[in-house]
Amino acid sequence: MEKHKETHSGINYTKRRWLVLLASCVINLCIGALYAWSVFAGPMAAYLSGISGTELTAADLAIVFSVGNGLGFITMIGGGFLNQKIGPKWVIFWGGVLFGLGYVICGFAADTAMLVVGYGLFSGLAMGLAYGCTISNSVKFFPDKAGLVGGIATASYGISTVIIPPIANALIDSLGVNRAFMTMGAAIILVVGIFSQMIVKCPDGFVPDGWTPPAKKEESGAGDIAADMDWKEMLAAPVFYVMLVMLFFGAVLGMMAISQASNIAQSMIGMTPAAAAIVVSILALFNTFGRILAGMVSDRIGCIQTLTGVFVIAIAAMGILYISGNGSAALFYVGICLIGVCFGSFMGVYPSFTAGQFGRKNSSVNYGIMFIGFNIAGLLGPMIVSRVFQQTGDYGNTFLIAMAFAAAGLALSFVYRRFQKAE
Repeated sequence: MEKHKETHSGINYTKRRWLVLLASCVINLCIGALYAWSVFAGPMAAYLSGISGTELTAADLAIVFSVGNGLGFITMIGGGFLNQKIGPKWVIFWGGVLFGLGYVICGFAADTAMLVVGYGLFSGLAMGLAYGCTISNSVKFFPDKAGLVGGIATASYGISTVIIPPIANALIDSLGVNRAFMTMGAAIILVVGIFSQMIVKCPDGFVPDGWTPPAKKEESGAGDIAADMDWKEMLAAPVFYVMLVMLFFGAVLGMMAISQASNIAQSMIGMTPAAAAIVVSILALFNTFGRILAGMVSDRIGCIQTLTGVFVIAIAAMGILYISGNGSAALFYVGICLIGVCFGSFMGVYPSFTAGQFGRKNSSVNYGIMFIGFNIAGLLGPMIVSRVFQQTGDYGNTFLIAMAFAAAGLALSFVYRRFQKAE
């Protein structure tokens, strides 16, 4: 296989790939600001109430985040096609511009509809453009460390839930919520604009210096060399649907906990709002840690073995959370930390898992389609938790449902093995 050490432009891709990874992480940190909505929701509701004369709460604006969180797969798929045509640099650049512009629009918002347009449509769709390209392009550059790099690239997105909210809070306190939106939007456009220029497209068939590709495709290893399938071939493969549903089961149990972590801590354990806020931060940190850890593990033992282990841990974690309903804060913390690790593991492993199964050449589009499993989980997870709590007045049964999801995912991991043996 040809080694792309040098090209006509004199780029040493083996060295340049580290700069590409760094730039991708900075960009993902910026667009991860999409998950800072909870910081803006309360102040924005108060601001709009003052304008309209109608009392609004943060709950009344929940539709804004739902729209932003549910549409990313559309532009991940579309951005994947654009990535193949024009390369990731300009797809990421325009993704950053549109994302920041969405924030600026929110700064001028006078009603909920304008927030939906700015935050939900502009920023939500723009996130898919940038995120899909940064992840898939980074993984392509590191066939020797695909799991680790997929974990690092997705972790940089996840850690923004820890870093961005304090910045947003400080801006809101000093400038007001509308100007805070505008300031952050302008900063995101500037930072993504600069770092997107450091991105180069990974050449097809790239092999880093000093690494020898496996002679044949081993079972689900992160660095496997698989036959390149386009999206039509992927959709025709039954194993795709097994992987898609596995991703749903892995993501939905995490989204069920993440979406209501503060409320669960207060209701089940009796924590104060301040203590419950710490739980949210701890969950975010272990989510980030899980992405990197699982990526490293998958490089050593393979993606499917890693995911099987994560499903087992998730079953145990949900059992611990269920037991903690008697008011045990210590057990609750253990369960929350494990759930954070499990959810992060799925997000970190799946980019390389998808590339390992369907090839790296078309992974930008293929992973965008696979990401539909996550988006469905993001939509249904919070709804399941809310419905269970409304009907029972307790969160305990939520964890039993999540255990069932994890058990179903565990069973599918063995179904996946059957497909692998049949190939």
